[in-house]
This record gives sequence, C-alpha cells and structure tokens, in this order.
Amino acid sequence: MRDFPLEAEFAVDRGETLVLIGENGAGKSSLLFLLSGLMPPESGRIMLGERVIYDSSKGINVPAEERDIGFVFQHYALFPHLTVFENVAFGLRRRKIPPSEIRTRVEDSLALLSIESLDAVRADRLSGGQRQRVALARALAIAPALLLLDEPVSALDAGAQERMRSELRACIRRSDIPCIAVTHSFRDALSLGDRIGVMENGRIVQNGTPDELMRSDHEFLHRFFCGCRQ
Repeated sequence: MRDFPLEAEFAVDRGETLVLIGENGAGKSSLLFLLSGLMPPESGRIMLGERVIYDSSKGINVPAEERDIGFVFQHYALFPHLTVFENVAFGLRRRKIPPSEIRTRVEDSLALLSIESLDAVRADRLSGGQRQRVALARALAIAPALLLLDEPVSALDAGAQERMRSELRACIRRSDIPCIAVTHSFRDALSLGDRIGVMENGRIVQNGTPDELMRSDHEFLHRFFCGCRQ
C-alpha cells in the first residue's frame, strides 16, 4: 500500500449515497477504514459532522464501536457459526444495548430487508444475496449516523448484482441514512450514486451528480464512463 496524505471533505445528506471511484490505490477503501476506526492513521484529524472522532494532536481516537458508523464489507464478514439473528445482534451486544431493545432492533432490521424468515438460519447456509442482506441488516441495526459500503455487490453473480443494486438504493432511502460507497463498477456508480466523487492520491478531485461527471473531460472519468461498460 502506498503512503500519501489522505484529505477529504464532503457532505452527504440523509438518504443520499456518495459513490467514490478512482484508480487502484487512490485511497477509496482506506477512507472507509479510517472513518470507521478500523485502520488508525499515523496522524491527522477526522470529523463526522461536528464531532471529532480522531485527532492525533489532542489524543482523541473514538473506538470503532462508539463511532455510530455501519460498515458492510466486500465479503460481508459474517460469523459463519452464528445464526442470522445472532449476527445482526452482534454490534448491539458490543454496545451493551438492553436485550429487549436488541430483539426489537434486530427484528426491525430483518423486516426492512424482508429476511425475517431467516432469523434462525446459520450464516454458512445462506446464499450470496442472503449474506449481503444480513450484512446490511447488521450495519443498519445500530442506527448509524453514517453507512459505509465497500464494493457492495462485487461478490455476487451478475444476475444477483442487478437485483441487489436496486434493493440497496431503496433500502438506503427508506432508512434515511447518509451512505458512502466504494466501487470499481460503472453500473454500481450509476445505480447507487446520487453523487460521485473521484479520488486521486487521497483527495477527492471531482464531486458531482452522475450527469455532471459524465460531461467531464477528466481522463479517468472518460475511461470509467466510456471504457468500462463490460
């Protein structure tokens, strides 16, 4: 992994998705891991709204479980030996939420994704699409202030990808949570993104609606929109 300063400032409205694209090594996934608290920076400052969640000069480093950020990983990171209910409840238990509230939140999250019938099924018995829905339900159950998606449909086959893009977009809007997604996919960017940000060397160098960026003469965007329709 290359070392470079990562500096990004942006706003994402409730129910809106910002999709980050860029060359490999541009800092897209690193930004998600830094925001979530799963990868500590060497130095710097990270703010979520008006809240400082990391500041090396002041010794502030809010633990990942206290940042109110939901993260759906590329390969979902479910616990294979646990049931769907137990997987979705995991983050709530880490936050010491009362058991009665845990049950309500898990049931609500499963209902949002229409997977209530899977609550007692072990994660290792789920299809790819079902695992994706469970991972999303787990991220939403903590009522996050921000949702992060890392290559959200890349682990699915082509047919399932199209269905999941539609479901993800609808779910994000229903949940009314701001979302940042990282992708290499032309279709993901257009299907999920209310706005698209282009990252280069740790900085967002362009940020706009899909229509605005499709008219850009930026070299990477030209290749992304004109050369990636596979």
